[in-house]
Amino acid sequence: MAKISINMAEITSDTPSGSSDTLNRLYSDRIDMLRARVSVLAGRDKALMQMYLRNGSTFSQMARLAGVNEATIARRINKLISRLVDGEYITCLRKRNQLDAMDRCIAKDYFIEGLSQKKIAIKRNITIYCVRKKLHKIQRLVRVTDGAA
Repeated sequence: MAKISINMAEITSDTPSGSSDTLNRLYSDRIDMLRARVSVLAGRDKALMQMYLRNGSTFSQMARLAGVNEATIARRINKLISRLVDGEYITCLRKRNQLDAMDRCIAKDYFIEGLSQKKIAIKRNITIYCVRKKLHKIQRLVRVTDGAA
């Protein structure tokens, strides 16, 4: 039961080559960022990420506890990491004064939970058209912020 670690290539892919000390510091900073961003998750996803990042649990340990296949846990953890590192939802939180409560809920459903427009519409009891319209507004806000950075 070897411990599976975070894919360092994925986390450091946007960084230039450097000394191992610089990469280790960068890797450590990214792990700290992930730990801080785990707070935006809820329920099972938050528990999985805390087990993985804080407790150092392996995928096989988490799979045994959850009663699912190890590959299922590995895929879920990797998806959560990529969504948290991406930072689109964090941008929405920074610009929360430009979004109403429903916009923020839709942003979380889409960027963090990875729900489709149809599933968001069902969950929020609104039309798919309304979800699509709000997502376009949110994505424009994220693009404008990314362009200004």
